[in-house]
Amino acid sequence: MSTLDSTEAEGVDVNPYRVGLYLALGVLLLFFLAPIETGIVTSFKTPDAVSTTSPLVPSIQGFTLQNYANAVQQLARGMVNSLLYAVPATILSALFGSFAAYGLTLTDWRGQVGVLLLFVAGIFIPYQAVLVPLTQFFSILGLSKLAIWSLLGIDNAYAGIVELIITHTAYGIPICTILFRSYYKGMSEEMLESARLEGATVRRAYRRIVFPLSTPMFAVVLIYQFTQIWNDLLFALVLVQAESSAAAPVTLILAGLGASQSGTIFGLRMAGAFVAALPTLAVYILFGEEFAEGVAT
Repeated sequence: MSTLDSTEAEGVDVNPYRVGLYLALGVLLLFFLAPIETGIVTSFKTPDAVSTTSPLVPSIQGFTLQNYANAVQQLARGMVNSLLYAVPATILSALFGSFAAYGLTLTDWRGQVGVLLLFVAGIFIPYQAVLVPLTQFFSILGLSKLAIWSLLGIDNAYAGIVELIITHTAYGIPICTILFRSYYKGMSEEMLESARLEGATVRRAYRRIVFPLSTPMFAVVLIYQFTQIWNDLLFALVLVQAESSAAAPVTLILAGLGASQSGTIFGLRMAGAFVAALPTLAVYILFGEEFAEGVAT
């Protein structure tokens, strides 16, 4: 009986450290979720309800779905434009990053370290530092005046989408290369050596062995790159400039959503923010399992 009593007593004991830890985590959870809850509540309120009720408190009388209907209508063009450059730029930067990482990690050649340092340096170049050279580059290149647009029957206004594809692809290659390189460093060298002994070329070894085994890291890179590109506003603001442009992405339109002479319609703006976030959420859901596997490795 004494042993049983002591066991029950030990089960009832409360660890003050653990209690304090859970309380701190609970407070932090509420702190980080409060803005999301406020945004969701506000997105379902009419302008009058927003001004007369607390941001954290739902309003039954001021409840409306019109904000989401208006947000979808006004953001539809921008979301299509964002997909037109975010998807190709994400895929291209991931592929080029994988190619570069393969050449810098699983092959040996002279000058490899110097090239790797250039990729590392590319990660630390801030967006603001390349804005002027970037605009000058596309101005000199005259990408918006290429005859191919007229041959394809595409309005020259959509040249901004091509510029954004090139910019985000080039800017994403360094970070994708480093991510893939960290993954390839853990790959079995004996397996690749066996492939070489059997006569496999560098290209065939990548296509038959390295690429199929890179699925988890591709999920990580695709999620990371798509999120970064989709949420970018700075490059869109510099290259496309106006939300009225035919090539305006969703972030550019969202920046002015709900603005009027009478004030900002916060319900519409919050609804637009959640609508614009749906593609990134869908990407996380689709590649969530592979993403977890890639991060774990």
